[in-house]
Amino acid sequence: MARMVSIGRQWFDEMREGGYFLVDKTAFVRKWWESGDEVTLVCRPRRFGKTLTLSMVECFFSTTYAGRGEELFGGLDVWDGSRFCDLQGSIPTIMMSFADAKGGSFESLRNAICEEIARVWRSHADEIDQTDLGMRERELLLGTTTSVDPVRAAGSLKRLCELLQKATGRKTIVLIDEYDTPMQEAWLGGCWDRMADFIRRLFNATLKTNPSLERALLTGITRVTQESIFSDMNNLEVVTVTADAYATDFGFTEAEVRCAMDEFRLTDLAEVRRWYDGFSFGNISHIYNPWSVTNYLDKREFQPFWANTSGNGLVSSLVREGDEELKTDMEELLAGGSVRKAIDEQLAFYDLENSSDAVWSLLLASGYVRADDVQLEEGVMTCTLSLTNYEVASTFNKIVSRWFQKARRPYSEFVRALLEGDACAMTRFLNDVARTTFSFFDSGTHPSGEEPERFWHGFVLGLLVELRKTHQVLSNRESGYGRYDTMIVPRDSALPATVLEFKVVDPYDGEHTLEDALASAHAQIVERDYDAELMDRGFAAHQIRHFGVAFQGKHCLVG
Repeated sequence: MARMVSIGRQWFDEMREGGYFLVDKTAFVRKWWESGDEVTLVCRPRRFGKTLTLSMVECFFSTTYAGRGEELFGGLDVWDGSRFCDLQGSIPTIMMSFADAKGGSFESLRNAICEEIARVWRSHADEIDQTDLGMRERELLLGTTTSVDPVRAAGSLKRLCELLQKATGRKTIVLIDEYDTPMQEAWLGGCWDRMADFIRRLFNATLKTNPSLERALLTGITRVTQESIFSDMNNLEVVTVTADAYATDFGFTEAEVRCAMDEFRLTDLAEVRRWYDGFSFGNISHIYNPWSVTNYLDKREFQPFWANTSGNGLVSSLVREGDEELKTDMEELLAGGSVRKAIDEQLAFYDLENSSDAVWSLLLASGYVRADDVQLEEGVMTCTLSLTNYEVASTFNKIVSRWFQKARRPYSEFVRALLEGDACAMTRFLNDVARTTFSFFDSGTHPSGEEPERFWHGFVLGLLVELRKTHQVLSNRESGYGRYDTMIVPRDSALPATVLEFKVVDPYDGEHTLEDALASAHAQIVERDYDAELMDRGFAAHQIRHFGVAFQGKHCLVG
């Protein structure tokens, strides 16, 4: 009989006590302990079992669970009767999470972390109180369990480790889940520097200059740069998505998915693979999204379960506000293609607005793209990136559709007008969207500069995403004697093809009006023979439409 599926339950002891469906990942406990690493950071996408894994580690080592080894681990990989099992329930363990550290200000983020530290102190109060405490220690215990002074927060976990060692005679294991959540929130909220300083001091005291620390294990999505919060730590072992360590300990392998489907008497493995497979960690491929697979086992239907959970905000904003090249690359991925990119797994949040490499690094760490053919040359990692699976592709479809949700009419109106060759309707639509959606900075006028032109180019490419099933949308490719901006090639050769050229009004080129820029765009299409590629594909001259897209600030003219 198949076990009951519990959705959203993240605590290992509850899963075992309830007899819920659980894939045995307890081998991780032994691997991590036998590695001997003092401080380990494991980076994995959201909903990949990181919290459950930390809870499992806590249940194995923490003195809170002493005497419950057989109950919680009996029959599982780690409980093999070896002397290693003698460690169960023998080490004081601090388990905490930064998942609730969210908000728009530094103060709200810092206060959330301080509240979590106070909660941890309260959870160990009885254990500490059993030992011989001096007056100052007792005052510290009583005060910290109530609240944590932000000024003294940096040393509060270190002090707790000291008291636990005094009470138990053993150094302490520290487990921190979602360590990077406050960093992402701080970047979005504009308080990155202050939060990085706060976290740096907290981690340095807890994980570096702490003689009462036995081991530490941190989990998160991204590896934040060494300079940001780990600058003083040379004892950190980092496991990113391209590292081989613990490659099968987060997410489900295909063998584990097969066993689960057999248990639930399900047979559609090919469709499960299409939807939820595609992740790779280190040299191991065919890792399945555990959240989505578990939901599928429960509901017996295919849905974008992972896509419908929280956590898309940062990725969505970066893709939406990305430059023309990013949108062109995204179109290639949505069409089932791939792109070759440089990746730096040490994420510098301050580079996200200026470096496309940083954006791709975040997309890889977050699980939206997978890396193949990883090469390291002269210190630079390059890889071929593609969308992870069908579920992820549906996520980006939703992101693209939301780019234009503030517009008064559905963005498909633009596509319809384009296919019908209706320049007036295209002009009305773009001007309408510009007035209601764009900031002046986005579409500002910079004569002789390329940023506004790239912005409008990228925006229109986003509008054209829905065409990919019936047309090829090409961008910035050579044809004739130059590089066109955008070319739309129908898969049905009987339909008309389109060349789009974007022009900002530039007085230095003799363009003082939108009409001048429009004329210049058309002249460029003809003079540089952008039709050459289409003619080579077999399109006759009468099948090719030319459109100039001229703009000045928030004003646009198509013709």
